[in-house]
Order: sequence, then C-alpha cells, then structure tokens
Amino acid sequence: MSLLDRLSGDMKEAMKNKEKERLSVIRMIKASLQNEAIKLGKKQLTDDEELTVLSREVKQRKDSLHEFEKAGRTDLIEKTKKELTYINAYLPEQLSEDELKSIIEQTMADIGASSKADIGKVMAAVMPKVKGKADGATVNRLVQRLLS
Repeated sequence: MSLLDRLSGDMKEAMKNKEKERLSVIRMIKASLQNEAIKLGKKQLTDDEELTVLSREVKQRKDSLHEFEKAGRTDLIEKTKKELTYINAYLPEQLSEDELKSIIEQTMADIGASSKADIGKVMAAVMPKVKGKADGATVNRLVQRLLS
C-alpha cells in the first residue's frame, strides 16, 4: 500500500474517531507530499522522495521544538511532540545507535576514510544508506566521533 493510500485510510479513521490533532497532521503530510509532487512535476512520488518529505517534516518539528523549549512555551512543546509522534508513525523503523555505528564503520572502511578531512565523504556515502532511518545530526555526531 502506498503512503498516500495509507494516509487516506488513516484520515478517514481519524475523522470517525474525532481525533482533530491527528487529522490535522495527516492532512499536513498529504499536502506536503502533493506540493512536492507538483514541484517536481510528477503525478506520484517515489518511496525515496516520500521519505525525503517526511524527514523534512520531522526536522522542521524538531527545530521548532528546540526553539519552543528555549522560549519556555510548554503549550507548544506538547503539541509539537504529538505531531512528531504522528509523523514518525509513517517513517520506517529508526536504526539503533549500534546499527548506525556499524553502517558508518563499514562505509569508512569501504572508502578508506581515516581523518576528520574525510567527514564530508563519509556523510555523502552514509546518508543515502540510512535515509529516513536515522537523523542526519546523529549520523554526523557518530561520524565525527569515529574519525577523531
């Protein structure tokens, strides 16, 4: 089942159950996916493109969450955390730090990375492998730690 089909089914379910917040997030995700398809001039996005859109939405929420925490806006913090929970339900299962570390180490061995100067090469090779399954900031932190 495609992501849009799953979203449509979940949207109907959220309407029946009168889950306003969940419905709002599902509509936002659908709109983002449709806008991306229009921007790319396609009728339907590939799975990889859908992952990119979902990852972008998660990143936006995490950035907002950080700002709300700095400002002490507890009302918005809770709302944003709920939105993140709903969006994460559509992402593939996230890799554990150990799994991520293993992928990074294997990639470093494959490309022969050994110093901090190779961070860009390692990141460029690792990110396509873990797209949608790991946060870029976490990957970057691990790569820097392993190359130091």
